[in-house]
Amino acid sequence: MTEAPLPRPRLLTYGIGSVGTGVFSALPGLLLLYYLTDVLGVAAGIAGLVLVLPKIWDMLVDPAIGVLSDREAVRTGGRSRLMLAGALTLPLLFAAMFAAPTQSPAWSALWVGAAFLLATTAFNLFQVPYVALPAEISPRRDQRTRAMSWRVVCLTLGILAAGGLAPVVVEAAGGGRPGHLAMGATIGVVLCAALLVATLGTRWIPSRPGPSTLGPVAAFRAARGNRPFFALAAAFSTQSLAVSVMLAGAPYVATYRLDDYGLTSAMFVCVVGPSLVAVPAWSALARRFGTVNCYLVALVAMIATAAALFPAVLAENVVAVLAVTGLVGVFYTGLQLLPLSLLPETVREDAGRSGQAQAGTFTGLWTGLETGAMALGPGLFSVVLAVTAFQSSDVATAVVQPGSALLGLSWGFTLMPAVLFLVSLVPLLAFRKLTAVGERSAV
Repeated sequence: MTEAPLPRPRLLTYGIGSVGTGVFSALPGLLLLYYLTDVLGVAAGIAGLVLVLPKIWDMLVDPAIGVLSDREAVRTGGRSRLMLAGALTLPLLFAAMFAAPTQSPAWSALWVGAAFLLATTAFNLFQVPYVALPAEISPRRDQRTRAMSWRVVCLTLGILAAGGLAPVVVEAAGGGRPGHLAMGATIGVVLCAALLVATLGTRWIPSRPGPSTLGPVAAFRAARGNRPFFALAAAFSTQSLAVSVMLAGAPYVATYRLDDYGLTSAMFVCVVGPSLVAVPAWSALARRFGTVNCYLVALVAMIATAAALFPAVLAENVVAVLAVTGLVGVFYTGLQLLPLSLLPETVREDAGRSGQAQAGTFTGLWTGLETGAMALGPGLFSVVLAVTAFQSSDVATAVVQPGSALLGLSWGFTLMPAVLFLVSLVPLLAFRKLTAVGERSAV
């Protein structure tokens, strides 16, 4: 009997989880470095360490969460327990990140670093099993692709809400520490609602990991043979690194190049807003021309567009910057939708190779690489700030940045991401070659 199409309510409840993951993926990269350097007065180099060190822990713990998720699937037939733990703890920890005491920059940095470490761990308790669900949501490839399209639309809405509204809430609440405190509490409520809806609304998805699970070492040894997965993960995580560098740089460009911190929201909306139209467009193009081919086109176009931002920023032309960031948004959508559509297929096809379905193990590895890349981006940007003599200050002290810092934050926001996008072309071409070989072998 042919499996029935997935009803829209089920697709929606699955997708809503990405509103929450989009919010958390975007906001620390967009606001946390600026919060540390320009609100709490933490030196740029130390602020970068605060953001990177917790993610090193995440890169180690995420694969272990994946194995735990597979074991839960064997015992219970689902993955909701870990998701629920993350959904209940992340909102509180997110609010704590922006509630740092102000006795001294060192104490503030320690508080933010500890809260960020705990928050990212809670996030991945939800995210790792959540990302494993598309491989199990339906035996039909077209329905798995539909689920990913809904997820990316909701991810876009979450990122749009985070980047568009969070800076507005900060300013409306008076800016500085009070504004960030209000923003943390507000976004915490949004996170709680989105993650709980997804956790409770996806309990129907049957997990199919097989009769038993492997131990961590054996699971990773079995996963190692899935070369297409690792090529795809390398491409996607490098692109995530490039995007996170741009996110970290946006408030600095808005403040010091365009003379208006409030333009951070406008820049973010220009990047993410086109996704609402671009998702169905990329989906249609992928059906006609192939997902991998469209992925390559999106990547090459993103390289050129990120580089084109540099002269617009140097000219301090607000209209030009916003127009080019709108183009960035069109291609950014492709770099989200297309690899995430390929991920469940690499996981399912590996079950035939290894004889062991272990979706959680793969998504744990994927999430570890992605979250590590998203954290490394602000760290890289903080290095640019430190090297180019950027002057940190608290919110009550105005500073004039030297020309070296203005130039550094400009190319850090544009040319550095362009180079990273270019680097990601290498593993993507390897992925295309590997999947083409696999297709020929299957004939």
